[in-house]
Amino acid sequence: MNVLEVIKSRRIIKKFKPEPIDDQLIVTWLQAASLAPNHRLTEPWEIIFIGPETRAKLNHKTNFGNAPVLMAVLSKHGASEAEREENAAATACFVQNFMLAAWSNGVGTFWSSIGANPKNRALLGVPDDYDIIGVFGVGYPEEVPDAKPRTPIETKIKHLP
Repeated sequence: MNVLEVIKSRRIIKKFKPEPIDDQLIVTWLQAASLAPNHRLTEPWEIIFIGPETRAKLNHKTNFGNAPVLMAVLSKHGASEAEREENAAATACFVQNFMLAAWSNGVGTFWSSIGANPKNRALLGVPDDYDIIGVFGVGYPEEVPDAKPRTPIETKIKHLP
């Protein structure tokens, strides 16, 4: 698949096969993700792999679709509010790169905001100077949903004189 096909076909996966994913593949996708645009080259992302014991305590309503891999992606705050926002944006680009790299290899992801819950934040041991961008299930899809309709991009474009 070329990059446009990967972008257009990627979906959020809510049900995964139990088949494990090779650790080296995940590292390869994380390395690719780390090439995300990053204004000050702060590389603010940190990844926490979540094991079965911690995962059970997160008590997610669907257990992340039984994904074989669960990870949290964090973003370091930075020295100012502007840098914190830049870091969060860069980390979101990191996440998108990871999701696309995985999808290009037939592996899907589930993005959850469950880490925003203070109890879950404490459970994950996230330092005060980090934001949790998301908790991600990663695995081979059991099923791939159809694309949901999107707003035509033309309605989002404005031209200034």
